[in-house]
Amino acid sequence: MSNYSYPLLCTRGAVIFPMQDLAVEVGRQASIDAVNYANAYHSNIVLVSQKDLTVDIPGPDDVFNVGTVCHIKTCRERDDHLKVVFSGLSRCRIMKHFIKDNVNYVEIEEIRDYVEDESVIESLTKSALAEFNIIAQKYARPGFPIRQLATFDSTLASVLVDTFAQIYIQNVEDKQLFLEEENVNRRLEMMLNHIEKERRMDMIEQEINEKVKESIEDGQRDYYLREKLKAIKDELGGKDSGSDIDDLRERVENEPYPEFVKAKAREEFKHYDMLPPSTGETGVIRTYLEWLLNVPWYQKSEDNNDLNDASRILDEDHYGLTKVKERILEYLAVKQMTNSLKSPIICLVGPPGVGKTSLAKSVARALDRRFVKISLGGVRDEAEIRGHRRTYLGSMPGRIIQGMKRAGTLNPVFLIDEIDKMSSDYKGDPSSAMLEVLDPEQNTQFSDHYLEEPYDLSDVLFICTANYRENIPAALLDRLEIIELSSYTEIEKQNIARKHLIKKQADTNGLKENQFVLSDDMIMYLIRHYTREAGVRQLERIIGTLCRKTVLAILKENKKSVKVNKKMINEWLGHEIYDYGTKEKKDQVGVVTGLAYTSFGGDILPVEVNYFEGKGNLIVTGQLGDVMVESTKIALDFIKANAKKYNIPIEFFEKHDIHIHVPEGAVPKDGPSAGVTITTAIVSALTGRKVKKDLAMTGEVTLRGNVLPIGGLKEKSLAAHRSGIKTIIIPKGNVKDLDDIPDTVKEEVTYIPVEKVDQVINEALLNG
Repeated sequence: MSNYSYPLLCTRGAVIFPMQDLAVEVGRQASIDAVNYANAYHSNIVLVSQKDLTVDIPGPDDVFNVGTVCHIKTCRERDDHLKVVFSGLSRCRIMKHFIKDNVNYVEIEEIRDYVEDESVIESLTKSALAEFNIIAQKYARPGFPIRQLATFDSTLASVLVDTFAQIYIQNVEDKQLFLEEENVNRRLEMMLNHIEKERRMDMIEQEINEKVKESIEDGQRDYYLREKLKAIKDELGGKDSGSDIDDLRERVENEPYPEFVKAKAREEFKHYDMLPPSTGETGVIRTYLEWLLNVPWYQKSEDNNDLNDASRILDEDHYGLTKVKERILEYLAVKQMTNSLKSPIICLVGPPGVGKTSLAKSVARALDRRFVKISLGGVRDEAEIRGHRRTYLGSMPGRIIQGMKRAGTLNPVFLIDEIDKMSSDYKGDPSSAMLEVLDPEQNTQFSDHYLEEPYDLSDVLFICTANYRENIPAALLDRLEIIELSSYTEIEKQNIARKHLIKKQADTNGLKENQFVLSDDMIMYLIRHYTREAGVRQLERIIGTLCRKTVLAILKENKKSVKVNKKMINEWLGHEIYDYGTKEKKDQVGVVTGLAYTSFGGDILPVEVNYFEGKGNLIVTGQLGDVMVESTKIALDFIKANAKKYNIPIEFFEKHDIHIHVPEGAVPKDGPSAGVTITTAIVSALTGRKVKKDLAMTGEVTLRGNVLPIGGLKEKSLAAHRSGIKTIIIPKGNVKDLDDIPDTVKEEVTYIPVEKVDQVINEALLNG
């Protein structure tokens, strides 16, 4: 059998049979090119359907192996596609795919029909023709156009089946099976089986319709009897005590809900009464009504407007934080004076464990308001804020309305925790939904998709918390008033432990005041050798462990009280975890102590530099981010440009590789404040000059050698002080930030402000 080559047109589910016409809209550029090039082949082309309709650029494996050779009858150009009418000529099997002039071609082999059993072809054709005409009459379509039944052959049977498959079969896979079948007898049997299957489906559908009709009639009967029973009970003066829906009706009529809420509830009650109790929708309506009526619409608590009392409560609950407390009191004073909360929402920003959540609780206690909290950490679905629409199975209100229900009043203190840890995906952007919650101009008409009625949040005192200001979405940051809570100093931690943590953990573990004694020296020992944090969470956990060990010792050894000493701490908590003062033990070459600011407070960041014979490569290790990698390149280029000044031969850089490493390689590091540290370390390594051991530095460097200001100076200073650093080199632009640093730190640390890298190198390096 001869093989022919034609252009190939891949269709999305369009299957055409021989002797049939089919109109197809051709839009893909490859398909348009194939239609245009078909003119060179007497307007003949091969049509084949894709296996996966979602593939935009199908390859040989993405299409079926059997298609149809077609003739292009008409072709009309539209705006961005062609409207083409194809006429099927013959079945074909694709033998080979190839590309010519950027057009897909195929080499095909024509498929010839054959009759397996001549003796039954006439009987099968008559049966198929009769069924075809019955279906055509049912769907009000013209029957098979052949009227002369005197002779029967395979051509008549083949055209009959192909016409049926083209018109009445919708599934692409079923159509393809008819197209690929070469045996005419088998195709006739497939047609009769398909018709019989459809007839059975029609019978099943009819039975289902009859059952549904009977169910509706039974439901109407139940409704009638239920209404009659209700009327009888009303006449007798009785009441169905088990009906919770009646309790909801009474609440709507007797409680002072807003009119629009009552109207919505009455509408839902009307819908509920029309439904039979066995349907699932009654439960959906009842749940919605419970949410609608249990959310506070009119309930309010009275505020405590005594600012002196509020100040006393804040001092009781928190040590230090003077500026933060002062700002909160200002906020409460303005609220009392204006009787309004239309001012920027407070956002407490600081490392974990510094008291953000407990401050919000203290505000609620000071105002005598209910306190409710939600966390947005990891929230990426807008429906978490606005709720799901009632059309979804298991839908619920969003977290805001859920929080209001827990609060039970219209004016709680509402803490929104971890607002900097929201993200977004294809389900929506929750930060956009939060705008309507936090913006005082919008939150009087907050829209929850489940509740469907506008909800007034203007009386709610919202307080947000975040670890990192930079991660707060920009649109939200514009609506927030940021109050920074920085790391605690060792003295502050010691006072917090003595005044709050020890008593709290002793009460939790059932100890009386004199049964557990922890001196100030032992508290400081715990802070320095068993914790390294910005806040006091780990310190509280360790004190809790000591309390439990004390309880065990009192009960097991019959002791009256326990005074904790260093030996007990080492025995109960294990060996010291941290070495207090992790600065360098001696002056070294190529090692400089930098300072880092993380979401957990400040930390020291040693930078090591070494060099060896090579080809002038720069090697950077230690899990550095893009910003720090750029800092290393800037530092090296600055040193190359000023090599003569530092007595470094320029050919040195061509014959040596320089390796920069920041220890603790498993910990990612990034940020724009390591430039001067890296520059100093490189100069030290290349010149052999040692770096002072008790000195640290922070600042970014430019190609011209300028030192740029940085952020987080207080946290970095606390980390340096904690590590025993005596001198810190800072950018001159950060001198104004020294006012925020505790006096205890400034008394023991010397600050050297600089503008140029040369000043840093002169201060940090010893003369070699």
